[in-house]
Amino acid sequence: MIEDHASPISAKEAKLLFADWRGASKLVLAVSGGPDSVALMWLAARWRRGLKRGPDLTAVTVDHGLRREAGREARDVKRLAKAIGVAHRTLRWTGRKPGTGLPEAAREARYALLFKAARSTGAGHVLTAHTLDDQAETVLMRLSRGSGIAGLAAMARLSPREDAILARPLLHLPKSRLIATLKRAKIAYADDPTNRDIGFTRPRLRALMPALASEGCDARNLARLASRLARANVALDLLADGAERYLALRHRDAGTGGFDARAFFALSDEIRVRLLVRAIDRVGHEGPAELGKVEALLAALDRAAADNDDPKRRILLKKTLAGALVALTPDWLSIEPAPPRRRSPG
Repeated sequence: MIEDHASPISAKEAKLLFADWRGASKLVLAVSGGPDSVALMWLAARWRRGLKRGPDLTAVTVDHGLRREAGREARDVKRLAKAIGVAHRTLRWTGRKPGTGLPEAAREARYALLFKAARSTGAGHVLTAHTLDDQAETVLMRLSRGSGIAGLAAMARLSPREDAILARPLLHLPKSRLIATLKRAKIAYADDPTNRDIGFTRPRLRALMPALASEGCDARNLARLASRLARANVALDLLADGAERYLALRHRDAGTGGFDARAFFALSDEIRVRLLVRAIDRVGHEGPAELGKVEALLAALDRAAADNDDPKRRILLKKTLAGALVALTPDWLSIEPAPPRRRSPG
């Protein structure tokens, strides 16, 4: 039997969607006014009404100050929230907006405001309305950027962030079912034209989805790929944990941060990359290390170790990356904080 992806979500399904948060005291719902987030709010409100004692729900709408219609859409969400018994807040992203990288900056600002609302209300979870379609688009975006396994695992159902957890209860559901749910309930929603603006990456990739689906690369298969890579990523992280513990126990008295060179070079490439990322991020002071740069560093370390034909040579390679100083000797791979960069005069 073929599943009808356009069927509305039943009350029984909604009960399962939100079951993990039955014991929560408060939840924050991210509600922009679009179909996905309005469906999230409506489903959560219906679920809570079926509980004898459910969590307090607060819908938060973030007005980025980028579209004239945003204020009206926030007021529409507020009216609907009041009608279904959900508290509502509108938060605004103020200040100057960047000339480039606007979608990324807006997303970070939105999350910052959502988690600020969670702290102020005492909520331990922020629920967003990311769907199966969003997951597929994220996989495509990260494929186009050459992401590694962790990046291609895309979005997780639960993601710890700051002092609360970002939760995506609708991640396995197609957008069509959320729209069908709202249509049956006769609930209106906003249409954000920027979702079709091909000046941005995600809408351009979204426009490719019908052609990709005709070749079997549909949203469900892309999301399945993300799930399998997430599973592989967990397994590789566990292997990296074991390798890190082994190296630490074997050389606990080395007196410096890093790894025994011979033991390190005996590991597989993927585990060595992960160990380097962890060590650099631990001691560096210039933000997370980029995967591509760590891979290039590992290649340079391999070349330096292979070209060591001078027994008197003590330093085989020395490089800085993300605020960490990486130095290779015949016996030891040292990873320590790099000296602060000198500011150029003027």
